Amino acid sequence: MIEYLIPQASSYASDIDNLFMLVVWLVGFWFFATQGMFLWLVFRFRAKEGVPAQYVTGKEPHLKKWVTIPHALIIVCDVFLIVGAVQVWYHVKQQMPEPEQTIRVTGQQWAWTFVHPGEDGEIDTADDITRIDELHLRNNTVYHFILESQDVNHSFSIPVFRLKQDALPGRVITGWFEPTRVGEYDIQCAEMCGPGHGIMGAKLYVETEEAHDAWMAKATNSQFAIK
Repeated sequence: MIEYLIPQASSYASDIDNLFMLVVWLVGFWFFATQGMFLWLVFRFRAKEGVPAQYVTGKEPHLKKWVTIPHALIIVCDVFLIVGAVQVWYHVKQQMPEPEQTIRVTGQQWAWTFVHPGEDGEIDTADDITRIDELHLRNNTVYHFILESQDVNHSFSIPVFRLKQDALPGRVITGWFEPTRVGEYDIQCAEMCGPGHGIMGAKLYVETEEAHDAWMAKATNSQFAIK
């Protein structure tokens, strides 16, 4: 359902969407069940002329079951949510596959700096390609990203990847993604980072292998031409 509002463009986007919808359906069911029961009780036990109010302690067995049974069912639902959340967390945050490429992402007030590997496929070498607010990725390629902040707390967010990772000063954080959909998408900062927070946006370009190779060749030539 969420993908109709914002497309899924990474290998684990569907896992996160499915977990989100599981929460929506379970919480939504209990919300409407609770509201329905509340309205029925208001109608069923409304004040009636000549009918005295009942005094109950809440300990009566025939009344306690209306609390204990739903309580037990909610706990069962909570177990499903916890198991699902742990599985998705482990898959996205802990079980990182081997990278085919590694990029460096640096947040600063108020822009993103992306360091792409050059022809040697390694970052922090002479042929690195550096771009401000412009990230180019090859489709169906597993990337590790090395995330840092130069000044304050930022949050590296790519909605179509279902990715949101805080960037903290003094810490180097490694994460991963695998683009699965060619296109142009938004990159955001999802952490209030100062008066320029609202303009701290960047563009993500997920490209076919041919298009990405062409961009790399053009970027490399222009970079060395400037030098």
